[in-house]
Order: sequence, then structure tokens, then C-alpha cells
Amino acid sequence: MNYLESSYYFDFENDLVQEIISDYKDDAISNKEKTIGTYTKVRDYWKYDPYSISLSKETYKASSIAKKPTGNCVEKSILLIACLRALKIPARLHLGKVKNHVAVERLMEKFGSNELTPHGMVNVYLDNKWLKMSPAFNKSLCVKLKVEPLEFDGENNSFLQQYNNEGSLFMEYTEDYGHFEDVPLEFMTRNIKEHYPHIFDTNEKITEFKL
Repeated sequence: MNYLESSYYFDFENDLVQEIISDYKDDAISNKEKTIGTYTKVRDYWKYDPYSISLSKETYKASSIAKKPTGNCVEKSILLIACLRALKIPARLHLGKVKNHVAVERLMEKFGSNELTPHGMVNVYLDNKWLKMSPAFNKSLCVKLKVEPLEFDGENNSFLQQYNNEGSLFMEYTEDYGHFEDVPLEFMTRNIKEHYPHIFDTNEKITEFKL
């Protein structure tokens, strides 16, 4: 599989994506430094919003995500992957299911569950090994939730904030759906409808929902 290619979703030739990585196009900067810098930018410049759900292809294009001020975990992961591939750093989407244990009242109200699925993160290939990282929670949100923001050091996995600063369980992975070369929209659509049947009509006329 080629984890460097552009696609409909990872459209990194787009000017908006190129602008995000403009500070990291210098060959003198190592791939590790490029990855850390781009990860931090995507993590913090786009605020995390889990309450916008879509089944539309256009929603999951990196260039479309770049236009917005917010994104959910899958959208922010797609944007980061496009940026990394544009920098010739292999990257792929990894999906799973997570359970939140902090600030769950609105999740329960909107989703009928404190489980979020599919939850997106990024696999990046650095120094001959795949590493996991999650750009979902922006730093300002972490401060609000009293949890340490996930920092990525380019050498270790950084995808799970298991506890908050008070030692309470924050989140946990309950299922691992594996990694994907491109965005698996059909799988994601089935997954969303299976777990949240009350959100979308069965006739599939509704493709976007703001909770």
C-alpha cells in the first residue's frame, strides 16, 4: 500500500493544505520536526467538535476541513494525514471506538451514549516504525477539561488521554477497527448508523446532522 499518495479525501495539492505546511517545506527540517510541528498546528488551530456528524463525501476532504474553524476527530486526522503526505511522510487513518468518562452529560443527551465511533487517529511512519497520534483535543479544550494535552515527540505513541489531572478516568478505547489507506466512508456510514440509529433516517436522505 502507498501511504504517500493524494486522493479525493487527501487532496494535499490544494492551496489551503499547502499553506498549512508552508513552514515545513524546508529540506533542512527533519521529518520528525515536520511531523511534530504539523501535528501541533492541526491539534490547536482547529477546535474539536464531536457534535457535527456527516455522511457526505465532501465533508471529509482535507481541503474542505481546512476551511472550517472546527473538526471532529476523524476530520482533524484526515487533515493531518494530508499535510504529512504532502511533506512526503507516510501516514494513514486509524479508526476505533472510544468511551468518554468526563463531561459526558451532553454526549449522553445528543448521542444516547458516552461512546464515540468511529473515533479517528493518525498512524505516521517515522524512523522505520509506525506511531499512533491523535490531534483531536485542542489545547484550550484540554485546559477546560482539566486534562493534559497530548504532545507528540516523534518517537512514541501519543493517542490516549486515559486520566485527567485529578486522576479520574477520562477516556478508553473499547474497539479497534484498524488502519486504512484512504477514508472508508462506506464503513464509517454503516458504523454511525449502527451505533446511532436515532440520528439519521433509514432512507438516507439526511447526510449531515448538527447535534
